[in-house]
Order: sequence, then structure tokens, then C-alpha cells
Amino acid sequence: MIITIASHKGGVGKTTTAFHLAAFLQQSAATLLLDGDETRNATAWCKRGRGVAFTVADEVQAAKLAPKFTHIVIDTGQNTEGLVLTIDALTQLGNANFKVLLTKVPPLPEPDGRLLRAELFRQGIPIFQAEIPRLKAFEKAAALGVSVSEILDDPRAKRGWEAY
Repeated sequence: MIITIASHKGGVGKTTTAFHLAAFLQQSAATLLLDGDETRNATAWCKRGRGVAFTVADEVQAAKLAPKFTHIVIDTGQNTEGLVLTIDALTQLGNANFKVLLTKVPPLPEPDGRLLRAELFRQGIPIFQAEIPRLKAFEKAAALGVSVSEILDDPRAKRGWEAY
């Protein structure tokens, strides 16, 4: 399976999502996290910890490594225009096989997540039922170079891992 995490906007949780999907998929089969963002945030995240079970590589290494993996998760770079441009680009490529994952969703009673979901639904844009909550546990995990599943001293970390 190949999963690409893309958005034309920065700061939306692309690297966090790519990292956690790679960690999750590695539990079932060999997984490659392709760090396609020029800032190499996924690579830096992996280097901060004691090591990760999946393999991380840049796009230069990808061609030779990809055949060795069952799953490939691609963390892409950013632009500044947002979700609509990403969806337009996918549509122009003729690739209708995509879904939107809402990330960094603020907790209730803040309405932002609910309102965005309703608007995307209204526009006929396919959305995953699951959504990733905005949690400090993700920042802690990134600082330690681990997934939130390894943050044992924060009860919200379990919620973050279960969301993926």
C-alpha cells in the first residue's frame, strides 16, 4: 500500500500523520517512510529518539528501497494555498482515489472541526470518519523522537494513538 500525505498548507500535521501511519503499518509489514519534504522533519523526528521500527529515507533513496517494502508512506512538502488546491491537483491528475483526514482538530466546544467536516461533506469531498485531535502529546512525541504510543506519562497520548 502506498499512502501520500499531502496538503498545500504547512503546519497541518502532515509529518505527524506520516510518522504515525508508518509506525502503525510497521506493526503488520515492512514500512518505508519517504521524507519528501525539503525540511526533512520526518527524518529529524526519527533521529531524535532511540530509533524507529520502520525505515525512513529521502526521495533519492526511494527508488532503490521501495521494492523491499509492503507499505510506503510519503510525507510531502508544503505550499501555502490549502486543501482546495490539493483536491484540485488530484482531480486534474484524474486520481479520484483520495480521502481527507482532519488533523489537529480542536476539542469541543470549539466548533472548527465540526464546521469543517460539514463544509467538506456539503462539497461532496470524501472524508475519513476518524479525525486526529489537537494534543500536546504529539508535540512531546516529536521532541522525543517517538510515536505517541510510547508516551506513557500522558493519558491523552493513548487517545492520539487510537485516533490513527
